[in-house]
Amino acid sequence: MKSNVLVVHGGGPTPVMNASLYGVITEAKRHPEIGSVYGAIGGMEGIVKEQLLDLLTFEEEKLKLLLHTPGTAIGSSRYPVTEEDYQKIPEILEKYKIRYILPNGGNGTMDTCGKIYQACVKQGYEDIKVVGIPKTIDNDIAITDHTPGYGSAARYLAASVKEVAADVASLPIHVCIIEALGRNAGWITAASALAREKEGDAPHLIYTPERPFNQEEFLEDVKKLYDKLGGVVVVVSEGLKKEDGTPIVEPIFKTDRAVYYGDVSAYLANLVVKRLGVKARSEKPGLCGRASIAWQSLIDRREAQEAGEEALRLALEGHTGVMVGIQREKTADGSYKTRWMEIPIEEVMLLEKTLPDSYINDRGNDVTEEFVSWCRPLIGEGFDKYLNFKDYWQGGNGK
Repeated sequence: MKSNVLVVHGGGPTPVMNASLYGVITEAKRHPEIGSVYGAIGGMEGIVKEQLLDLLTFEEEKLKLLLHTPGTAIGSSRYPVTEEDYQKIPEILEKYKIRYILPNGGNGTMDTCGKIYQACVKQGYEDIKVVGIPKTIDNDIAITDHTPGYGSAARYLAASVKEVAADVASLPIHVCIIEALGRNAGWITAASALAREKEGDAPHLIYTPERPFNQEEFLEDVKKLYDKLGGVVVVVSEGLKKEDGTPIVEPIFKTDRAVYYGDVSAYLANLVVKRLGVKARSEKPGLCGRASIAWQSLIDRREAQEAGEEALRLALEGHTGVMVGIQREKTADGSYKTRWMEIPIEEVMLLEKTLPDSYINDRGNDVTEEFVSWCRPLIGEGFDKYLNFKDYWQGGNGK
C-alpha cells in the first residue's frame, strides 16, 4: 500500500517558499512507494478543515512554475492551532494515509511542527514522520546557519539600496531613510551593506534592533555626513528600540506573537527635518522584499529546493521530530560550501536568532566586514557596477 505526503506552509511567504514545495514533489517522484503529495490549502487551517490537494496530479510543466512563483502556491496562515486541533490532526493524517508531514515555515511554524510530532507520539501514531522545512526572510531560526528565503530578501534590499544610493548621489540635497523588515533581528537590514562597491559608498549608516537606538548619536552622525556629502542614505530596522527596550515608535497594533510597529522611517525623516533643518524623505519597501522574483537569489532558490528534497528523504528514512538545517563548512580557499543536517525540533520551537555582536560595529551604526563576508555568498551573483563621472572629477579641467 502506498503512503502519502503532506506539505503545509505557515507564516509569511518568501521568494523561494514554493521552491521548497517543488523540491518535495520532485523527491516524491523518485519514490514509487509515494502515492500522493498533498498541499494543505490555506496553511494549518487547511489541515483542520481537510482542504488537501494532491499536487502530483499536475503536469511537470505547470509544477516548474513553482520555482519562480512568489508567495505560496498552496496558501499560508497564522491560524491559532488549539489543543483540540492537535488531538484531531493525527486522525486526519491517518484518514488520508499520510505518513510524512512536512511543515514549512519559521520558528512559529517549527513550534507547530513540534506539537504535531508530540501529538502523533502521544496518540500512538508513531509511524507518522514529522520533519520541518525552514523558511523565513528574517533569518531568525536558531541553530541553522541561515534559512531559505533570507538570501533573496537580502539581495532585494541590497539591490534597492544601491539603486536609491545612485539617485541620491545624483542630486545630493537630502537624507533618505529606508526602513527594512525585521522586528527583533537585523539580518535583512544588515544585508544593505552589500550595496557598497567601495569604502564610503551608501548606505552610509545602518541601524539594527540588536543595539539600543540613540537618537542624539543618530542626529550627530547624519549631520556630519550631510555636511560632507550633501546626500545621505540610512537603512534602519522596523524594530528599533530605545535603551529601555521599548520601540522608538509606539506600536499601532499587537497580537499574541506579532507587533505591528509605526512607521519608523517616516518618524526619523521627520526628526531630521525638525532637528537638523535638512530635507529628508522615507522609503519603506515592506512586502516588496519578500515578494520580488526579479531579485530572487538563485543560490537561495537552489537551497530552498534542496531543503524540500532533504526533508522528505529524512522522513522516508524514518527520521522524525526534526528540522532540516544548513551547516556551513570551512574550506581551504574560502569558497562557499554547506551540508545538510538535522536539528531536534525542540531546539528551534519559537527560538529566535539575532545578529551576533561581532557583526555590528562599536557605535552601532554599521555592520562589520565579518558580516559582509558571511552574507555575500547568499545573495548570489554580484550586482552590475554603476558609473558616476563625479568620481573622476578633480576640478577645473575635468581630468
